[in-house]
Amino acid sequence: MSAVYGIPLLRMTPRTMEPLARKLFKGVLFVEVAGAVGAYWLFHRMNVSQEFRHTVNRRFPSILEVYYKSNEWAGIYGIREQDQETWSNKQ
Repeated sequence: MSAVYGIPLLRMTPRTMEPLARKLFKGVLFVEVAGAVGAYWLFHRMNVSQEFRHTVNRRFPSILEVYYKSNEWAGIYGIREQDQETWSNKQ
């Protein structure tokens, strides 16, 4: 150990940000995976259930619009028209 102005200097190990960076990376990765799983679950539920699409239409119409647009973008047409026809016949 050396001394500065008669005060001994203690050797301190440098603290790295590595543990914090790992925790942040794991947290961000978890959130992204959870978001992808949630989006797939929502898409799958809307894809197989017209009743679920009707519920989503009443509560969150913008989400259903994204579902219709993504299907149309993928080349799958007619779901919106089929839903509207079924729902208008029920009323």
